[in-house]
Amino acid sequence: MALTKEDLAAISNLVQEQIEPLRKEVRKTSLLLENDVLPRLQNIESCYITTYRRYVKGIGQIETMQTDIDVLKDVVAEHSELLKKFS
Repeated sequence: MALTKEDLAAISNLVQEQIEPLRKEVRKTSLLLENDVLPRLQNIESCYITTYRRYVKGIGQIETMQTDIDVLKDVVAEHSELLKKFS
């Protein structure tokens, strides 16, 4: 069975009619991603990175404070012993 030019044109038109709604939906999806989702993701990423940097800095501070606390505990215990001897 050979297809005529008219048959091929009709098939092409049917395919185009089927594809056009898909094109519109893909375009809408692309615009949504570009204008809404991507900026939100960039904002989330920015907040995450800022928070991460604060936590990294905080870890160093916490380690320093722990060292200071350990030293203070030792000094207080030592002074308590000395005070007990004097009383």
